[in-house]
Amino acid sequence: MTHNPHPTTRLLLIDNYDSFTYNLVQYFGELGCDLTVWRNDAFTLDEVRALNPDAIVVSPGPCTPAEAGQSVAVIRELGSTYPLLGVCLGHQSIGAAFGAQVGRARQPVHGKTSPVRHDGADLFAGLPDGVTVTRYHSLVVRDLPPELVATAWTTDPEEEIVMALRHREYPVYGVQFHPESVATQSGMDMLRNFLTAVREHQAMRGQQAEGRGA
Repeated sequence: MTHNPHPTTRLLLIDNYDSFTYNLVQYFGELGCDLTVWRNDAFTLDEVRALNPDAIVVSPGPCTPAEAGQSVAVIRELGSTYPLLGVCLGHQSIGAAFGAQVGRARQPVHGKTSPVRHDGADLFAGLPDGVTVTRYHSLVVRDLPPELVATAWTTDPEEEIVMALRHREYPVYGVQFHPESVATQSGMDMLRNFLTAVREHQAMRGQQAEGRGA
């Protein structure tokens, strides 16, 4: 049995009305997380604050960030407070929340696997470069603002695609691909790495609180 280092992490998963949502529920459940799933148009930001999860995951979905209910607002308003992972539409919503351009890909993909180059940090810590991931998307994030840093890329015939990003200051991470797909290599490891980032954020905030109380 694989050792689970994250037995009590409480996740809020925002469901963008997508079939992949419950793949994420399954994967994070296997990692020992306690999950709450809310549809993207069925809650308020105050309800998120009241729930006070350890982290937030914004799911894939069939629409654009502008049509993704509260997804962009959650990222914009709460990304500085809660560690956050955006998957596919969630990744695009991170881009939209912080001012990147989100537009049509020159070559839409549906069920394609691609190798990605990555920076070897955060979500990709301990993973080989060139890991194969699964893609379902017709939108891409371009022209990142200074707040966002690309951390993984793939090259399509007509353009280089940002396949993952992070915020420079906040614990906010996005992946354009689907780590929860069975065709993605090391997808569970990527999610486990996110949970490690959540734990590190919690520890840092705990130390800051102790420092203020000293």
